[in-house]
Amino acid sequence: MIPETTRNKSLSCRIFLWTFAFLLNSIIGFGAESVENLASLQARSAPEWLTRGVIYQVWLRAFTPEGTLKAATARLPQVAELGATIIYLCPIMLSDDDMRQEFWSTRQKASGTNNPRNPYRMKDYNKVDPEYGNDADLREFVETAHKLGMYVLVDLVYFHCGPTSVLMEHPEYFKQDASGKVSTGSWNFPVLNFNNQQLREHLWANMHHWIKDFNMDGFRCDVADMVPLDFWEEARKRLETIRPDLVILAEGQRAADQVKAFDIDYGFSWYGAIFSIFNKGKPVSSLQDIWKKQSSERPRGARFMRYTENHDLVNDMQHSEVICGERGSTAISVVNFTLDGVPMLYNGQEIGDTTQQSIYALRPVRWEAACLPKMKSTLDFYKKLCQMRRSEQVLANGEVVWLENDQPDSVVSFIRRTGNESIISVVNLSNRKVKVRVTLPEGYTTSYKPLLSDRTKISTENGKLSFDLENFGYFVGKNNNK
Repeated sequence: MIPETTRNKSLSCRIFLWTFAFLLNSIIGFGAESVENLASLQARSAPEWLTRGVIYQVWLRAFTPEGTLKAATARLPQVAELGATIIYLCPIMLSDDDMRQEFWSTRQKASGTNNPRNPYRMKDYNKVDPEYGNDADLREFVETAHKLGMYVLVDLVYFHCGPTSVLMEHPEYFKQDASGKVSTGSWNFPVLNFNNQQLREHLWANMHHWIKDFNMDGFRCDVADMVPLDFWEEARKRLETIRPDLVILAEGQRAADQVKAFDIDYGFSWYGAIFSIFNKGKPVSSLQDIWKKQSSERPRGARFMRYTENHDLVNDMQHSEVICGERGSTAISVVNFTLDGVPMLYNGQEIGDTTQQSIYALRPVRWEAACLPKMKSTLDFYKKLCQMRRSEQVLANGEVVWLENDQPDSVVSFIRRTGNESIISVVNLSNRKVKVRVTLPEGYTTSYKPLLSDRTKISTENGKLSFDLENFGYFVGKNNNK
């Protein structure tokens, strides 16, 4: 087992690299747009199925013991019953089987699986990998999701590909060093050359293929910040002619993303702040600080995906319950589900699964444990969160009003408001009981009906709301004005 300190240092390093890449590519991506100009713009509108949705990541090598699309299709009713509305499907394109380890990522080599089949190292962008099934299996997966009222985003990997990719027939499609050798990036994979128009046309046609031939609802774009923004903007322009309510999610947080190209970005900095609170003792008020910073640097209404687990984190045993503890994990999920943006759950998170998984091997979630009391309680909790998120429209489009409280090191407090409707969230992110007084802006009611509460006692003192919160306790309430 990897020592906890080693794991935490590894994650801290990745968070630093994510942040550095974001800063570098934000500068590149701005072009003529300054931060001030971006802040004066409005983010592009996004379909309601995204803004009111709950994202659920399906990693096929973990989602079922079989690791196939057919087996995953059989499990989709459970995802719908959970209350998720958007499936984010891992890359299902044919991966490269080249055994030369100089073309493997450091993490791939360290995994000990000796498996060349990295889902983020493509061999053919237009083929379904037989490991997962065939074209018919993928069509059935998407069709079943649609029948259950869910949408599907498929993962695209365009920054790099495998060393024996079919694209190698076109050396001009790749970046090259001074000697004419194909350049490899941070993960030792050949890097694509977006200065080549024919490559761009090939990839735009590939995106069109997944929508037209498989009825995909959109894409999650891997390492999106490292691909020129104008490529994504042109992709949006072309694809909207065949799918007007297309959704494109960027694995990145380039500040100009949501002017024209993307509907939503990853929240690397937001997750980094969560990690720092639970593992470095940073004050809870740092969440408000990073929220304000991200908001001030982007077009108004820019959206982030809120998560505490994904395939990268779980691969390194950074499960939410490992990082935040059992109660801490549910507490921060309350924040993620009631703040602006769109919440995401990783497969197995809804039962608190902490199985040692790997991107490079079939290591399934222990769904058989879902009947145990602790797992069942966790599942019931996430069902309530998903239901609340879907039923309360203010959580999708209400403005965020941060509330001052007298325990800023431990407690986060805010209101979501639209018109006469408001929902308050007060969450204790410390492992101790806290009595906190929250100051409400003038004109706000002090009467809230509980929507979700963890044995929280509430009282009113001198126009302030007072909450007696358990360790990692929370209160979410709706105003009684109507």
